Parts: sequence; structure tokens; C-alpha cells
Amino acid sequence: MSVDATTVRRIAHLARIAVSDAEVPHLQGELNAMLAFVEQLSEVNVEGVEPMTSVTPMEMKKRADVVNDGAIADAIVRNAPETMSDFFLVPKVVE
Repeated sequence: MSVDATTVRRIAHLARIAVSDAEVPHLQGELNAMLAFVEQLSEVNVEGVEPMTSVTPMEMKKRADVVNDGAIADAIVRNAPETMSDFFLVPKVVE
């Protein structure tokens, strides 16, 4: 896959980057080099290679999936102008 000058201008427009006409050929070459590298990666044989989260084998840290109030409800509503039973009271805005 290769990128032409029109595509470079379109990408720059979508990224909200000001690109002069003199910069387009350089950016076109850069983008084509990146795409060539990505295509090269598709040739790598990854048969039997397990996905990794790190270069060192380790287990993901997991916490218990339990519902709680965080034990800080009083601290959360402490600075609120009005509260009731650990809830914020706000003025009614919809009739």
C-alpha cells in the first residue's frame, strides 16, 4: 500500500496539521516507509506464540470483584452544600 500526495493532505487536514506543499513529498515518503514496515510485520510467523502483557512472565494483578461504598462516603460529601444520607442534594431542574 502506498500513500499519494492527496492522501497526505487529507491526513494532515483530519489531524488539523498545517502542511505546506513543500512538506508533502517528505511526509509522503515517511508514511510510505511506515506502511512498508507494517506490511513487513505481517510476514513474521507467529504460529504458537502466546500473547504477552510483559517481556517477563507474570500474572496480572487482580482485585476481588465486590461491591462496596469505598468506606469514604463521609469524606466525599463533606464539602457539599447540602447532603442527605451520604447523597448530594441538588435543586430540581426538570418539572
